[in-house]
Amino acid sequence: MPDIPSRQLALCAAAVVAVLALGAWYVSRGDPSAAPPAAPAAIAVQDGGGGGGAVVVHVAGAVRAPGVYRMRAGARVDDAVSRAGGALPRADLTQVNLAAKVEDGRQILVPRRVSVASAAPGAADPAAPPGVPLNLNTATLEQLDELPGVGPATAQKIIDYRQEHGGFGSVEELGQVPGIGDVRLASLRDKVRV
Repeated sequence: MPDIPSRQLALCAAAVVAVLALGAWYVSRGDPSAAPPAAPAAIAVQDGGGGGGAVVVHVAGAVRAPGVYRMRAGARVDDAVSRAGGALPRADLTQVNLAAKVEDGRQILVPRRVSVASAAPGAADPAAPPGVPLNLNTATLEQLDELPGVGPATAQKIIDYRQEHGGFGSVEELGQVPGIGDVRLASLRDKVRV
């Protein structure tokens, strides 16, 4: 009788070794179904549901849950901002066309309001009359878009840079914005200020 427990223990040990060896062989043969689960994507696309066509947009800036969202075709920017948890209290929604239709692959940036303290002392109203240099720290996307050689994409980059760096300290800093080289900076020097 004392031999039976030893034999059972030996059989169990042999079974465990066999299962481990079989598992190691299965994993090592490169079967994709046996591969460990992939790490989650760095950016998770959150599905808006609904059938039909879908678009994917990146909602960023002053929203509660920035991220990449799948929206139904025909959705509005307001829908995308709502999907991102809504705007933060310091969001400047006057610079976002909430009624525009979302476009696949586009970024929807909700800017923060520029505080009076971050604007240059004595800064004029952003709607400065023609001929007065445009304040880089308070100008809207539309105003920046009207500068010569600055389109909507570059205007958005200027606003992004302004938000990331807490405003411009000098006109020369505009040269650090992607897409604005020395030639464009030279043409804009007398048209902008801080």
